Amino acid sequence: MDTATRSPLIRLHANDNVLVVREPIALGQLLPEFDLRMRAQVPAGHKIAARRIAQGEPVKKYDTVIGAASRDIEAGEHVHGHNLELVDFYRDPGFGLDVRPVGYLPEDQRARFMGIVRPDGRVATRNFIGILSSVNCSSTVIKQIAAHFTPERLAAYPNVDGVVAFAQTSGCGMSSPSEHFDVLRRTIAGYARHPNLAAALIVGLGCERNQVADLIGSQGLAPGERLRTFVMQDTGGTRATIEAGIRAIEAMLPAANDVKREPVSAAHLKIGLECGGSDGFSGITANPALGAAMDILVRHGGTAILSETPEIHGVEFMLTRRAVSPEVGQKLLDRLAWWESYTRGHNGQFNGVVGPGNQAGGLANIFEKSLGSAMKGGTTPLQAVYEYAEPIDQAGFVFMDSPGYDPVATTGQIASGANLICFTTGRGSMFGSKPAPTLKLASNTPMFKRLEEDMDINCGVVVDGELSIEQMGQRIFEHILCAASGEPTKSEQLGLGDHEFVPWHMGIVS
Repeated sequence: MDTATRSPLIRLHANDNVLVVREPIALGQLLPEFDLRMRAQVPAGHKIAARRIAQGEPVKKYDTVIGAASRDIEAGEHVHGHNLELVDFYRDPGFGLDVRPVGYLPEDQRARFMGIVRPDGRVATRNFIGILSSVNCSSTVIKQIAAHFTPERLAAYPNVDGVVAFAQTSGCGMSSPSEHFDVLRRTIAGYARHPNLAAALIVGLGCERNQVADLIGSQGLAPGERLRTFVMQDTGGTRATIEAGIRAIEAMLPAANDVKREPVSAAHLKIGLECGGSDGFSGITANPALGAAMDILVRHGGTAILSETPEIHGVEFMLTRRAVSPEVGQKLLDRLAWWESYTRGHNGQFNGVVGPGNQAGGLANIFEKSLGSAMKGGTTPLQAVYEYAEPIDQAGFVFMDSPGYDPVATTGQIASGANLICFTTGRGSMFGSKPAPTLKLASNTPMFKRLEEDMDINCGVVVDGELSIEQMGQRIFEHILCAASGEPTKSEQLGLGDHEFVPWHMGIVS
């Protein structure tokens, strides 16, 4: 990538027939270094033709096909949805062909952060008490319980990061047994046992399909001092349950506060990888830089969790070629096949259409978006593929099936055990999460400066020519260690995360 000069155009690969616009260019502008005259006014992050592209010819970015020309495109012309069509093509999965050994660091050389070690040996990056609802009908109650614990009331417990309600809108009016029912229970249980929760309270109504007792039993949860449950119809109704919940949390607080941070290996980090509001720079700066950081993390023994299955559509071969076995690679392909069936006949982005923000930022279709999205996972072997919210027990680079919708994907990652989220964005997503904090990575400097109160890291310095991808990856890794040690992220400073618990809603509502 020619970032050493300040050309307004970027050539990503010698085989590409498009160039990426680094900064806005004008109609008629001469670009002698590429022997081009602009045939349109094109905004930053978009693409122009590097040469004449004939109708039907594949369009390549990063030497990867992102579509075909729907008509003849002249050199210097804007290339986007108006002249680029999504054309599916055979992609050889090449199971394992790109697997390369990982140079794992000896334990005594691994990076360390200040974590909270739980009695079972798991390590937390935050220390919350969580309240969960089994059904929408108890969501108001858990919100009222959490609202009681103001900063003033928690002042006596400085080691507790907060009392947070994870309200949800399902739990009844749904098929059971069903995949949706299993996913909801798995998600609630994943939060209840999350190491970032010192204790949890689960509240149900009493007549819902997702019965609290059955939830506890089916998920192997163990009620006790760390996990309490209430059923509103047994406890005496709304007011009585709120009062009982407050007393239960008050009893949990002293033990929750009795923790201290201590140096622990970076091998205890499980990072959920997310992107939202992507633009044409996301696949050039933030996503590959985050991938470089995840390569570092994996060498230190940690775990990187890529998700958003619809957003690897078209470039899944980049992952299957890194699968440690044909079985792992096939499991990923099976999930993509499920998604193809699930979304058939609907205008979801799996079928090609990306959101208005993505289009405005320069991404023409799902193949182009997927090309950048997959880069977050780095280059190490794909060790395993998991269902949504399934506990992740394999270190290294793994994949967890999820929608591309940000709060749903991150909810699944946290339920699977992620203790920190890294979220790349080009347009500027305002996202935060609890109990695992979110670091937001900006893909371009203008957006970072405009939204600096929300953005933690500016990856735009890569396209500005100040840092290489590898240097940016090292900077991100250092930010991760600081955030995991308790340094507040921008979203935490803004108080985000109380409304971003969104379990995947599948199937009918009846």
